[in-house]
This record gives sequence, structure tokens and C-alpha cells, in this order.
Amino acid sequence: MYGAGDVRVEEIPDPTIVEPTDAIIRVTLACVCGSDLHPYHSMPASEDGTPMGHEAIGVVEEIGDDVTGVAVGDHVIVPFAYADNTCAICRDGFQTACAHGGFFSGAQAEKLRVPQASGTLVSFPADTDESLLPSLLTLSDVYLTGYHAASMAGVQPGQTVTVIGDGAVGLSAVLAAQQMGAGKIILMGRHQDRTDLGRQWGATDVVAERGEEGVAKVLELTGGEGSHVVLEAVGHMPAYEQSYGVVRAGGVISRVGVPQYEKAPVGFMSLFGKNVTLNGGPAPVRAYLEAAIPQVLDGTIDPGRVFDREVSLDDAPEGYRLMDSREALKVLVRP
Repeated sequence: MYGAGDVRVEEIPDPTIVEPTDAIIRVTLACVCGSDLHPYHSMPASEDGTPMGHEAIGVVEEIGDDVTGVAVGDHVIVPFAYADNTCAICRDGFQTACAHGGFFSGAQAEKLRVPQASGTLVSFPADTDESLLPSLLTLSDVYLTGYHAASMAGVQPGQTVTVIGDGAVGLSAVLAAQQMGAGKIILMGRHQDRTDLGRQWGATDVVAERGEEGVAKVLELTGGEGSHVVLEAVGHMPAYEQSYGVVRAGGVISRVGVPQYEKAPVGFMSLFGKNVTLNGGPAPVRAYLEAAIPQVLDGTIDPGRVFDREVSLDDAPEGYRLMDSREALKVLVRP
């Protein structure tokens, strides 16, 4: 990406092993993330450009001398953050804050260098049915980001959960809340093709209204009490304002939408007065992968349904346009 709206496909040298903990992956599937649209809207023009993409599955082509646990030829999921998976923070389950970790850029490509490969990459069976590969791809970020929102909120069976945002992460949060046994799931979104999928994944109610009208509708649906849990999957201030408007006293707001604001009102009227807990952040998908892969393979979940368009790598700029114009929910990129 060379600036807002300026996505190009270029030939660059193949990545190489830089550190003995690296691996080189031949990317078999990648995709465009909703967070990729933030720089697509606002990135300053640059002469150098920035490699894009942080979600991928692929095949290991080369490993450094210190890499263990994966081998050349393995089919792997590449979490959007790399980590050693051995430090104290990783052992606590927050690999996105690993002292030796960081975040990817450049997965929308034919090949990708993965640092800390031993702690980052997770294999899946090479003979996996091709129809399941898009769902495995969602485990690199989008589904497990929605799952992380629900996990951090501690969704309990029978609770009322409100999900704000009908993008791929919001819909994934609906699916995760349903898997955790939520009794009522209110999806706040206004795009029917998306909210229809949300209903199929467990949403019991859809609220298309926004702002004060949307808050009033959720309060009506909850008998005036509000929602035990709010999962915010947008990242803009109006979504945060809706969150504290609909949360129940003693409830939890868990946000995983990348914040596009510097300050938020954490004061008496928003959180303090209701004894509300605020948490969430970048999803440590590595912490959830071992449990999630079997759920995909046995058909318990099918999060790959968020992909409604596919483009070749050469047509990646069109993928950005489709998502930006809301003609697509999430675009699969096939190198």
C-alpha cells in the first residue's frame, strides 16, 4: 500500500531466513482484514509502500537451524502475531504481548517470512478437505478475534450478549457467544445479508438502529436492564458509546475492534457508575488454536462462511475496493 486507496501488486525478492528462529512459508490462502481498511482510508502517501496482510495459511518451505515443532512440508496456520510461546506473558495466554514477538505485515503475498516459527506456527493435517481451508484461515485472526472478545468477557450460559458491528469479527463474536451458551444474543448491525448470517450463527435479535435509538432498542429488548456482556467489534467512538449505553450494571464491555480514537470516556457516567468492567485487545490467537482446529475439522464451527468473495493475488486491489464499498463482507485472496 502506497497511501490511502493506493494498493499495488509488485514483484519483490523472495524472503529469506534472517534469524535461526525463522521459517519461510509458501502462502496458500490469505485475505483482506477489516483493519486493513484503516490505512486504506487514511495512510499518508509513501514512495516506499508497506507490504500488507497478516492472515495466512500455507506450507513450510524452509526453516532456520533453531526451529523445532514444525518441518518443511508442514501445512500451517500463521497467527497474525508472532511469539516465542515460552515467555511468562505467553504462558499467561497473551502471546500478542510476547517480549520477543511482534505483528506481521506482508501475508498478502506468495511467500512470507515468519519469525519465532517454533512458537508461532501451528500445523494441521495435510490431507484436510479443501473446503475447510477458508475456515482454518479464519483461525489466523478473524474468528479467534471474535472468540477472544467473548472469552475475555467470560460469557456464561444463559447470559444476554450484545455484539456491536456486523463485520466479519462481529459475526465471529456472535458464533463464539453461541458456542459459549449465551441465552440471548443481540446483534447491532444494519446490513441484512450480514445480519442474516448472524441469525444463522445464533443471534436472537437484530437491532439496525444506531446511537440513542439503538441503545433504546437494546434496553427495550432487555427489560430496561441492559446486556450482561457487550462485544464491541468496530473500533470507532460511536460503537464504544453504544457499548456503555447498553451494558448492564456489573456487566462487561470487551472490545476487539482496533480503536480509531485516542481517548474514551472512562468516567462516572460511562463505566464507574455501573461497576462495569472494560477489557479486550489484540487477540492472542495462538492461545486458542489447538482447541479451535479440531472444531473446524469436525464441523462444529464453520467460520469460513464470512468469506463471500475471492480474488487472485493480482486482483488484491479489487478485494480492498469490494470491502471498502461493502460489496463484500470479507475477501479471500488466493496467491
